Amino acid sequence: MLAIPQLPIPLDAVPERLRRFADPKAPAAAKMMAARGMVPVKGGDLVMLLAQLSADTDPTVSKSAGETFEGLPENVLHPACQEDLHPAVFHEIAIRFSSDEEVLARLVSNHSVADATIAKISAHCPERITEIISVNQQRLLGAPAIIEALYKNRNTRMSTADRLIELAARRGVELTGIPMFEELKKAIQGQLIPEPSETPLPSDQLFSSALAEDDEQDAVDRDKFDGTEETKEEFIPLQSKLRGMSVGEKIRMALLGNAAARSILVRDPNRVVSMAAIASPAMGESEAKNAAQSREVSEDVLRFIGRKREWLKSYEIKRHLCNNPKTPIAISMTFLNHLRRNDLQALSRSRGIPGPLKQAAKRRSKQFQ
Repeated sequence: MLAIPQLPIPLDAVPERLRRFADPKAPAAAKMMAARGMVPVKGGDLVMLLAQLSADTDPTVSKSAGETFEGLPENVLHPACQEDLHPAVFHEIAIRFSSDEEVLARLVSNHSVADATIAKISAHCPERITEIISVNQQRLLGAPAIIEALYKNRNTRMSTADRLIELAARRGVELTGIPMFEELKKAIQGQLIPEPSETPLPSDQLFSSALAEDDEQDAVDRDKFDGTEETKEEFIPLQSKLRGMSVGEKIRMALLGNAAARSILVRDPNRVVSMAAIASPAMGESEAKNAAQSREVSEDVLRFIGRKREWLKSYEIKRHLCNNPKTPIAISMTFLNHLRRNDLQALSRSRGIPGPLKQAAKRRSKQFQ
């Protein structure tokens, strides 16, 4: 876990010329004037002073300093982002100006900015900024959390994500924050990893368009996949894009995509892809319920669902697992005691269900009489 620089800065780390305003024990009137930018302080000194006062214990001072801070003109703020200020100041800038691309570009190029700040920026910054961060291999290898944040950022190009995985694999860096990392390393073995380029590659554009298609479909109806064998008509364009992806791209889509993409990927014939989808941190109970009744998902996926404690609070998931002929019988047998009588009776008459399970369901249903 990277240490996040915290405000307020220790007084001995504040330049002596600023202490008469930055000292928590300074007169309230002096601090208030400084918070409003009404003291003879300029450039990086002004930025540092406002950052410090924005964390003052006096809420009036901190509020005023924060407002002045956020209203700083570009000719003051931008040069300050390239100075050698305290890391906590840069972290505060990154938070307050997270949508200012020029500010971010200057921060990520400044060696005085803390790794924790770069990781925070990496999680949500636009594509241009991800490209700047991704070429600083020394920082990336020193702080793998930055690689993980970039990989999970939807704005990071797919080719850049592959390059980051290849860098980590080549240097023996374990990325514990990226699901299926070992599988990703295997997926890129033997691949020609493209060098950084000014413009996105065709594969980058395919991945981005699939994410956009997934977003659009998810906004229409996130629960339209119902576990049946037939692919819904509205899913076909997205399915076509996913079909053309590599294993590594599908794994990342399972992590970054929405319910529409996961509902397709969980049925992928490649075990690594389907397991990436069902194990995605974004996979919810309603999606798991749909997967549990699908005859197209693998035994491994059904086994994963049957061992996920938080999902097993759902009666419907347990019922669907029992009624799915592909569910490993050891899993199905576990849930028989949870089923209601009418569901046990229906299970005992179902076609395709293993004989031992049907017989056990029949015996269990008779106990209700």
